[in-house]
Amino acid sequence: MAVFDTPQEAFGALRPACVQLTRAQTLQNVSGLQALLAAVSAPALQALQEYVLFPLRFALKAPGPRQQRVVQSVVQCISSVLAATRVEKQQLLQELFSELCSCLSPPSSSSKPPPQSEELKLAVIQALHTLMHSADGDALWSLYQPSTLPLLGFAVSLLLGLAERERARQVKISALECLQVLVLQCECQEHRPLGAEEAQQCGDLFASFLPGISITLSRVITGDMKQGHKPAVCAIRLFYQVVGLVMADEQLARVPKSKEKTPVEQSRISELMVHRGPDWTKSTAEKLGLLLHKVVEFSSVHPHWKVRLELVELVQHLLRNCSGSLVDSFSHLLKALVGLVNDESSDVQRRSTEVLQGMAEQGLVAQNRALADVLSENLHGLATALPRLMSSQDDSGKVSTLSLLLGYLKLLGPKINVFLSSVSHLQRLSRALLQVLEMDVTEVKVLEHRAWGCSSSWGLRGSAGPGLQRGGGQKKYFRFFREEQVFQLLQQVCRVLGYHGHLLLLVDHFSGLYRASAAHRKQAALVLNELLAGAAGLGVDVLRQRETPPSREELRGSVTSVLEEYTEQDNWHLVTSIQTEAAAAPEHSVTPPGLSACPGGTCRSLLLPSPEPHPTAHTINSNIWQICIQLEGVGCCAAVLGQEFRGLLLSALYPVLEKAGDSTLLISETALGTLVDICEACGYDSVQCLINENSDYLVNGISLSLHQLAHQPRAAQVLDTMLRHSDASLLPLVEDVIQDVLSALDQSYDHQASTFLRVLHSVMTALVQWFGSSCGEEHQQRQAAEGQQVLTRQEVEQFFLDYVRQKQISEGNLPDPGDEETDEVPPLPKLEPNSSDPEGEAALPSHAQLAREVMERCIHLLADARLRVRLQVLDVLELCVTVLHPHGNHLLPMAHRVWPALITRLISDDPLAVLRAFKVLCTLAQTCGDFLRQRFSRDVLPKLTSSLLSQAPASARAGPVYHHTLAFKLQLAVLQGLGSLCEKLDMGESDLNKVADACLVYLSAKQPVKLQEAAQSVFHHLMHMDPDSTWLLLNEVWCPHGYQPPHASLQPLELRGMGRQRNEFTDNILLLLERLQQQENTTPRAGTQETSGWLNHNTDQHSSWEEKKEPLG
Repeated sequence: MAVFDTPQEAFGALRPACVQLTRAQTLQNVSGLQALLAAVSAPALQALQEYVLFPLRFALKAPGPRQQRVVQSVVQCISSVLAATRVEKQQLLQELFSELCSCLSPPSSSSKPPPQSEELKLAVIQALHTLMHSADGDALWSLYQPSTLPLLGFAVSLLLGLAERERARQVKISALECLQVLVLQCECQEHRPLGAEEAQQCGDLFASFLPGISITLSRVITGDMKQGHKPAVCAIRLFYQVVGLVMADEQLARVPKSKEKTPVEQSRISELMVHRGPDWTKSTAEKLGLLLHKVVEFSSVHPHWKVRLELVELVQHLLRNCSGSLVDSFSHLLKALVGLVNDESSDVQRRSTEVLQGMAEQGLVAQNRALADVLSENLHGLATALPRLMSSQDDSGKVSTLSLLLGYLKLLGPKINVFLSSVSHLQRLSRALLQVLEMDVTEVKVLEHRAWGCSSSWGLRGSAGPGLQRGGGQKKYFRFFREEQVFQLLQQVCRVLGYHGHLLLLVDHFSGLYRASAAHRKQAALVLNELLAGAAGLGVDVLRQRETPPSREELRGSVTSVLEEYTEQDNWHLVTSIQTEAAAAPEHSVTPPGLSACPGGTCRSLLLPSPEPHPTAHTINSNIWQICIQLEGVGCCAAVLGQEFRGLLLSALYPVLEKAGDSTLLISETALGTLVDICEACGYDSVQCLINENSDYLVNGISLSLHQLAHQPRAAQVLDTMLRHSDASLLPLVEDVIQDVLSALDQSYDHQASTFLRVLHSVMTALVQWFGSSCGEEHQQRQAAEGQQVLTRQEVEQFFLDYVRQKQISEGNLPDPGDEETDEVPPLPKLEPNSSDPEGEAALPSHAQLAREVMERCIHLLADARLRVRLQVLDVLELCVTVLHPHGNHLLPMAHRVWPALITRLISDDPLAVLRAFKVLCTLAQTCGDFLRQRFSRDVLPKLTSSLLSQAPASARAGPVYHHTLAFKLQLAVLQGLGSLCEKLDMGESDLNKVADACLVYLSAKQPVKLQEAAQSVFHHLMHMDPDSTWLLLNEVWCPHGYQPPHASLQPLELRGMGRQRNEFTDNILLLLERLQQQENTTPRAGTQETSGWLNHNTDQHSSWEEKKEPLG
C-alpha cells in the first residue's frame, strides 16, 4: 500500500473512512480506518490529527449501548494516532483525557452494567499512558491546575480502583504504571524533571489525593502473595514517589503558615485543595507512620528479593527527601534498612550497604539532632528488650535483632558518645551485652579433654603457623544462641562501640563489671577484648571513618590496665581440675600423667562470696573458659599494640607460657594460639624465636620460683612449655634450672614428685628430639665400623696356631721346650685402640650426663607408693634409656641397677604399671641387647609365658567389651613386643620353645582378632631365629598335606598334624606356613636345600587344598 506523505493525499484517502465511521460505529469501519492510518506518514497525520480523532471520539460519545469490542478497537485506534502525533492544544488534551476515563467508568443510567473485559481495560489504560506521553509541555501542564483537580481526582480514583480490585495481574501493573505517569513520576526520557516551582505546585495538588493513594497502595503492597511480586514492586515505587513529593522537606519549608484567600469563583475548587501547613504535616505524618510501619513489616519479609530491594529504595528516598517531616517514622525505616543488610539476596545486601554508607557519608544522622535522638531512644529500647528477644526468638530472628542493633550503632557513628554519656543508656546496653553473651559451661567434654601426654605437641615446636591455630579460634557455646553468625554480630557490636566510643570510659566501665561479679566475668572479658580490637580498627566494619582515633598512649594505657586485670593472681590461677596433688595419700584410682592443672596442689579457688570446698564441674568449666577468654585477650592486646607489645612481654609472656603447659587441653591450645598472636604482632618468626630471645628472664623467673615452690607451683609448667617449643640451643641456658629441679625433687619427692617428673619427662623428650637422631646415627656408624673391621693375615695365622696347640694339649701331646721356641711366632703389632671403642670413648656429653642423673632418680622413685608417680617414672625411664643408647658403657651399669626395681614392677604391680614396665623392658632390650638375656630368661620370661597361658581361656570366651579392659591391653602389648624382644636378646632354643608354646594358643580363631595378629607377629620373629623348629611346631598342630620322601629308600615323614580335620588354628597356621615358605624361597639357608626342595615339591598339592578348604564354622 502506498504511503501518503502530504496532508492532501492523506485527507483524500482517510475522508471516506472517517465519514463511514461517523455514520456507523461498527468494528469493520474502525478496522478499515486503522488500516488506512498505517499508510499515512507522521507529518501528514499530525496535520489531520483532529479530523481523524473526531469520528473516533464521536464513536465513544455516541448515545445508546455500545459493544465492548467496538470501544476497545476505537481506543486502540486512538492510541495509534496519539503515538504518531503530538497533542498541542490544552482543550483537546483535557477532552481526550475525560473521554478515555469515561470508558473505564460505568454509565450512570444503567443500574447494573455488564462487567468490562480485561482487554478493554488494558486498551484504555494504554491509551491514557500514550496520551500523557504525547502531550506537549504547555498542554500537559494545563492538566495540573487547580481547575482540573476534579478531573485528575476522577482518573486517580479509577486507576487506584483497578490496581486494588482487579484480579488480572497485567491490569494491576498497567494501572499502577499509568498512575505513576499521571503523578509526573515517570522515569522515561520524554518527561523532563520537574523544577522547584513545578514540584511545589504538584505537591499542593496531589496533597489532596495523598490519603487515598497511600491507603490504596498499602493495600496493594500487603495484598495476597498470589498476585506476584511485580504489582507489589510497582506499588512500593509509586508509594514513595507520591509521599516523597507531597511530604518533601524543601516544599514544606516554602509553604506559608496560613492559607491564601482565593477569589469567589474559585472558592469551590479551593475547598478541594489542601494547605500543607504545620498542623496538616504533623497529622499526615502520624497517619503515614502507621501505613509505613505496615508496609515495611510486610515487605521486609516478602519472599521475592525484588520487593525487598524496592523497600530499600523506599527507605533511601524518604530518608533523603522527608527526613524532617517523617522523622517519627524513621525508626521503622531504619529498622528495615539495617535488617536488609544481612538479606539472603546479594543484590539486596549490596544496595542496603550502599544506602547506609551514603547516609553516613552525608552525615544524615550526625547532622540531624532530631534523627540522632530518635536513634538513641530506639537503641535504648532495643537494648532493654535484647535479653528477652534473644531468649524467645529463633536464630533468624536473633540475627535480625542484632543486625538492627549493629545498624543503629553504625548510623550513630561519632554520636555514640552522646548515647554513652548517659549513665542509664550505658548501663542498659552493657547489661544487655553481658546477659546475651552468657556462656553455656555445662559441656562435659571441656573437662574431659586433657593433655594426657606432651609427645603430641613436639611436632609443633619451632613454627608459629603450621600446626598451631591463632588465638580466638576456640568455638564457644552460649546459652541463648548456637549460630556462629549471631556471635559474629555481637563481636561487631562491641568493636563498633570501641571504634566510635570513648575507649577509656568503656574500658573502665566493663573492667568494673569484670571485677564486680564472677558470674559476668567471662562476658565482660569477651567485651573488653572486642572493644580493644575495635579501638585499634582491627576487623571492624563501619560506615564512616572516625575523625580522631585514640592516641597510642590511650591504647597502651587501656591494654596495660586490661592485662593487669587478667593476670592478677585471683583471676589467672583458677581451679581447672578436680584432682590435685594436694591429696598426698596413696592413690587407689589412676590419674594419667599431666592431669592436674595445679601441679603443686596449692591453686587458689575462684573468689566467690562463699568458696566451695569441692568445686563442681560447672565451676571448673567456667574457670576453664574464663582463662581461655583471658588468653585470647592477651593475644588481642598484642595485636592492638603491635611492636610496642615487646615492652610488655616481661609481664605477659611468663603467664602465657605457664598456661601453655596446662594439663587442660582447651587452655593449652588457646595459650599456644596466643603465643602465635604475640609472634605475629611483635615480629618474631616463630614461637621458638620468641622463647629463645626472651629465655634469659624466663629462666631467671623459673629459678626464683623453684626456690619458693610452695608459693609458685607453676614454674615447672613454664619450663615444660619452653622445652617443648624450643631447640637444643636452649639447653645450656636451662641446664642450671634442670639441676635445680633435680635438687628440688630430692628434697620434696614425697609431695612434689608428680610435678617434677612431668618436667623431667619434658626434658628427656626434648633431649630425644634434639639428640636422638644424631646419637642413633653415631651408634649405627660405630656398629658398622666394628662390623667392617678386617682381620690381618697374621691374626688369622695366630688363631689357627693357637687352636692347634690347644688341641694337642687337650690330647696329652705336650710340646718340647725347644719346639716352643722354634714354633714361637713373633708377637703381633699392638693395635691402636679404636676411637669408637668404649675404652677410648671421650667424656660423656652434657645431655647424656643429664639423662644419667635423671635415670638415677628414677631408680629410687620406681618403688614409690603412688601408682601415678610410678607410671610417670617408667615413662621418664624409657626416654633416659633412649638418650643413653649410644653410650653403652654408661647405660649397662645403669640397666644393672634399674633391673631389680623394674622386675618388681613387671611381676607384682598394677596392670597399668606392668604395661608401662614392659614397654621399658622392650626399649632396654633394643639398646642393651644380649646383656639382659640371662636376666630376662631367668626373671621375666617364665612370668610372661605363664601369664599369657593363664589369660588365654578368658580372652577366648570374652565378648566385644573385653577389648576395653586392662587385661586385654596387657595381653596385646606383651604379644606385640615379645617377638622382637626375643630376637633382640638372641634367646636360646629352650626359651624360644617356651615363647612358642605360650603364643600358640593365641592362634586360635576364638581369640580376639588383634590378639591373633599379635601372636602371628611373634611367630614371624621366631621364623627368622629358628625356622625349622617353627615349621615343625606348626605342622605338629595342623599339617595341610603329606610330604613324599625324595627317594624310595627313605621312610615317609609322619607328623601329628597330618590327617586332622580343620580346627580353630587352621587359618592362622596356613598363613604362617605360607609366610615361612616365602621366606625359605627368598633366603635359602645352608643345609636346608633338600628340605626346601621337598617343600617346593608339595606346593601344588598345598595350593589345590587351599582352593577346596571350607571356612571354619
